[in-house]
Amino acid sequence: MFYGREEEIRCLDDLWGKGDSSLVVCSGRRRIGKSTLIEEFARKSRCRFIEIEGLAPDDGVTNDMQLKNFCERLARQTGMPEALADGWPKAFDALHAALRGRGRTVVLLDEISWMGAFDKAFPAYLKNAWDQQFSRRPNLVFVICGSVSSWIADNILNSRAFVGRISLDLKVDELPLSVCRLFWGRAADRVSTREMFDLLSVTGGVPKYLAEMRPSLSAAENIRRLCFSDKGYLYGDFDRIFTDIFRRSADERGSILRALARHPLSLKSLAGELGVSANGHLSGAVKELAEAGFVSADEGLNPVDGREVREVAYRIRDNYVRFYLKYIEPKKVAIRNGSYAFASLEDLSGWDGMMGLQFENLVRGNVRALLPLIGFGNSVVTSIAPYFKAGSSKGDGFQIDLLVQTKSSVCVVEIKRQTRIPASVENDVREKVRRLALPRSRSVRTALVYEGRLAPEIAENAYFDFLVPAERLLRP
Repeated sequence: MFYGREEEIRCLDDLWGKGDSSLVVCSGRRRIGKSTLIEEFARKSRCRFIEIEGLAPDDGVTNDMQLKNFCERLARQTGMPEALADGWPKAFDALHAALRGRGRTVVLLDEISWMGAFDKAFPAYLKNAWDQQFSRRPNLVFVICGSVSSWIADNILNSRAFVGRISLDLKVDELPLSVCRLFWGRAADRVSTREMFDLLSVTGGVPKYLAEMRPSLSAAENIRRLCFSDKGYLYGDFDRIFTDIFRRSADERGSILRALARHPLSLKSLAGELGVSANGHLSGAVKELAEAGFVSADEGLNPVDGREVREVAYRIRDNYVRFYLKYIEPKKVAIRNGSYAFASLEDLSGWDGMMGLQFENLVRGNVRALLPLIGFGNSVVTSIAPYFKAGSSKGDGFQIDLLVQTKSSVCVVEIKRQTRIPASVENDVREKVRRLALPRSRSVRTALVYEGRLAPEIAENAYFDFLVPAERLLRP
């Protein structure tokens, strides 16, 4: 299945207009569809496509094995004799020799950090091969791809050796909700909004996870099959992707995520929960998780003075990772023993509250689709982030699910998923607006994004400037 990615393919397709060669860096979390995107781009371009993926650097894998794998894959795809490469310069020579003719060609070096894991000089060899060979070939799009975004950032994007050489830095993110809907195929019009959002609240917009879903089954049965069976794909994928990406630091990175799964934290608070120092090592680890697509920093502006918030809060942005840590991992032993049985998901302890938070996270990840629905389609937005103000001894603290700001106005966005959304939500938001205490020079608008049935008073009172049913986010 391949859905969406029109903008990414357009950016790649524009490179053919140059006529000469282009170096592309493509990054994103595991399972997000990076390789599939490049393959689809090559297919639509009707050009030659060469894909070489590095070996996962498991115990026993060596640089010689990486080189042999490179040469074997190259020979298999080009029909040329397998090269005998005793180093990366010769391996790149063999790849260059395979690029005969002047027709369009896409080369994909996939999982580049695995490929270069055993030779510190690998980035330098790659840079020399690009300068002396690949950059001189016309109609070549040369793609460096990987899931270890920190390795790509350190060795390629932020390396002085590659300054001025990269034509496109392509970060592949989750699919928007309107595209996710396509995975239900012809059944989409017969599936309720609640069912779609319950499943999407677990998978997020990760194509591989959505492809594992069976449209003929209910959301509850899909979640049971994928998450609450020891053979389910989502039961074991957290360990797989963390081993693939972080290797020796997987346990440390996992500890950070487990702390953030409980609630968003500043770097100082995170250090306190982990019992470590709030130093450069910790901030580097959090940054690595952010580059890998698992964590986001809520770096909004203070709506009162327009300055950056003093303490940046970090939260898990990846819906699957958050769901796994909160709801699968604590129950893994019972699931493995076959004793975790239930008739209905709604009967599970804390299920509605959990799914409400997952729904919130999902909406925050789709703000581009939300902005036109709350009157910001053509506005210059200065800040989009949750907003939290700590309380004093009077208990006057509060939290806003999403605060959208321009220079002259703000919009307080409340996000709710409940079977029946009570009229009291109006008073809750009214109180948050009061506690914001904005200057009279700034207008305040309100929006309610919801999945469920609204109490009739909510529409009758017309307090909310925008009422956005969740199904609107599923439509193009």
